[in-house]
Amino acid sequence: MAVNVLFLLLMWVCSQVDGQEAILHVSSGSTAREYCLLYNSTWSNISDSLSAAVSSPLRSLVSGQLCVRGQQGSLEGQAVVVMRGGCDFSQKALVAQDLGASVLLIASVDDLVTPSANDSEFRKVRIPVALVRHRDVLDALQVFPQGMEVRLYAPPLPRFDASIIVMFLIAVFTVTMGGFWSGAAEKLKRAAGPVYVSADGGSDSSEVSLYSPLKVLVFVGMMCVMLVLMYFFYRWLVYVIIVIFCLASASALYNCLDSLMTALGCSTLSVSCRDRSVSVRSLLIAAVCITLSVIWGVYRNDDRWIWILQDLLGIAFCLNFLKTISLSNFKICVILLSLLLLYDVFFVFITPFLTKNGESIMVQVALGPGAGGKGEALEVPGDNASSYEKLPVVMRIPQFSALAQNLCMMQFSILGYGDIIIPGLLVAYCHRFDVWMGNSRRVYFISCSVAYAVGLLLTFAVMLLSQMGQPALLYLVPCTLLTSSVLAGVRKEFTHFWSGSGANQMEQ
Repeated sequence: MAVNVLFLLLMWVCSQVDGQEAILHVSSGSTAREYCLLYNSTWSNISDSLSAAVSSPLRSLVSGQLCVRGQQGSLEGQAVVVMRGGCDFSQKALVAQDLGASVLLIASVDDLVTPSANDSEFRKVRIPVALVRHRDVLDALQVFPQGMEVRLYAPPLPRFDASIIVMFLIAVFTVTMGGFWSGAAEKLKRAAGPVYVSADGGSDSSEVSLYSPLKVLVFVGMMCVMLVLMYFFYRWLVYVIIVIFCLASASALYNCLDSLMTALGCSTLSVSCRDRSVSVRSLLIAAVCITLSVIWGVYRNDDRWIWILQDLLGIAFCLNFLKTISLSNFKICVILLSLLLLYDVFFVFITPFLTKNGESIMVQVALGPGAGGKGEALEVPGDNASSYEKLPVVMRIPQFSALAQNLCMMQFSILGYGDIIIPGLLVAYCHRFDVWMGNSRRVYFISCSVAYAVGLLLTFAVMLLSQMGQPALLYLVPCTLLTSSVLAGVRKEFTHFWSGSGANQMEQ
């Protein structure tokens, strides 16, 4: 339980990173290859389609850096590739331009960064300038030893990506199922009487209830401290969080699968040994959960497929948290969600004015130090780049339309676990209140679940219109709190709903 509570301190906000990636199309005859480019859209004018792009023969000068005019001869109408270093990007571009080059490609073994120069140099450069990985240049020279034609293009990305739909379905499913599970457990506990016995024969003492405003204040304060510590000591603390995630997600997945097996009526297949009974089902489930957690830990940086396993473990963690942690009354719900709303807004919108790079603390921690952002130049991993660790506190879905970016690095739509868990705690309380009041139609649970879906749609709509990541709680908290309050007022049950006195009535 302590592991789950600690891990909740690291639930962040949905965010996106804007990029300036393009595609280098290399061809010779019927053979073609495409590679990643990074360019400055305010400096270089690159076509938005392959058919409209101008084709140029590529001349390799990777043995030099083209900082001064030498023995290169004329480069009239050619695309030229040179090595990075020795001088500024703008100086290379001006030399290549004076020699008649139509395109300048700069090969880099280090991380690719957005080319930049001062305004006066911007105005002098009239040819496209872009960075390319050195290993990609070597690959192209090997594939096309007899020469090649190159074209540069940057296909525009649609404002809407289908990955948002998948993210929406995952979030709504998790919140709804977590709230349903919490209410079902409450109903089973009420039916069992004063002493609730769990499926494995022991009392269900794993559930924790937040009932004190002071505890809520301490909890939110701990979240603030943890976020600031992660910002300053990310390099070391990220490994602590990875270990916690492995332990917490394995335990959560076990509880989810074990409860599912029990609900389906599957036998425990117990085996007795020396007066001790061992459940074969539990051992098999535990083996599966531990194996999946270890696999994630080993391959956590393989973006091509590990996001599937991370999302599976994340869904299990959120479901188990919503079932395990309960808010005792609506007053606690209001205090917790309101404080976390302020926390979210402060660390997303206010902290950019306090940090050196103009980036919010929330985004920096959620995306990791290597993800870039609006406050600094975009970086794409180069030949010598080592993968940076990312916090496993978000749902990640690859952006289906980001084909150009995926040549450089996979782009994801992300949603923080906190944006699922925090409103989900209110949804779970609404379902328990339905149980307490004997509402067979589950009006509070259904209404709050719908309100969560509406709030999430509003979040995504604002994000798409503004092309900026949004603190989701800014929209989710008002939608869920107002809907629940209005419903309780209309049904003339607000007093019971506020104090949670429905639970006391059921106990009498």
